[in-house]
Amino acid sequence: MKTLVKMVCAMSALLAIGSLAHAQKAPAGAGTAMSIDTILAGDWRSDRNKARDQYRHPKQTLEFFGVAPTQTLIEIYPGGGWYAEILAPLLKDKGHYIAAIIKPDRPAGEAADDKKGLRGKFNADPAHFGAAKVIEFVPKTAVLGLPGSADIVLTFRNVHNMTDEGSQVPMFKAFFDVLKPGGTLGVVDHRAKPGTTLAENKSTGYLPVDAVIKLATDAGFKLVAQSEINANPKDTKDYAKGVWTLPPTLTLKDQDREKYLAIGESDRMTLKFVKPAK
Repeated sequence: MKTLVKMVCAMSALLAIGSLAHAQKAPAGAGTAMSIDTILAGDWRSDRNKARDQYRHPKQTLEFFGVAPTQTLIEIYPGGGWYAEILAPLLKDKGHYIAAIIKPDRPAGEAADDKKGLRGKFNADPAHFGAAKVIEFVPKTAVLGLPGSADIVLTFRNVHNMTDEGSQVPMFKAFFDVLKPGGTLGVVDHRAKPGTTLAENKSTGYLPVDAVIKLATDAGFKLVAQSEINANPKDTKDYAKGVWTLPPTLTLKDQDREKYLAIGESDRMTLKFVKPAK
């Protein structure tokens, strides 16, 4: 009996030592990144935003781009924060999420509204967005951070805006400059019909894939992969009001609404580039 007691005491002591060692290896406050599935189901995301997952395929898209919780990631033109609601919590504990927005040149307008809305979203929910950073820049002279300071730059449905405002060349240069050698640029945008030119599609929101690839490669990037994750063969790309005819904008409002809802969101290219390692 005494032998048994001694054995139990010895085992207890070993367990206590093991627990102490584990506690010393994992100091208080060490964060654990949430999984993408947990984030997508998060109650801070509205039902309206979750309903768009079927078109935007966030999990598959971020996996394709190689997004990881330990990265420094810059999202270009996050707008109302649809992807920020996913990326900021994902990177909060072990990485860095940076929202890069246009510096407003007047107190009202889209840029001012985006700034107010995004900062308001982040400030209202520090549990999920407290570590997020917002930077402001002027597109035609863009600087997104210290050279070589980011692991990945992502831009979703924004290159057509850059081409409209004539900032696409300095913007892609800024992407290249801020990325580390070996860093990733991920681009998703509305895809024009094959064989059409940028000029032919300027007012539609759709972009020729080869034009986007040329922008990136001219800036120094290498195209490493293309994906059909965000393709939509139902999109005929021939609407009088351009891509904004489709959801989520539905610029025609109730006119043929069910028809456009049945088509869904636009057909999109998904392109992965890398900054060559030196």
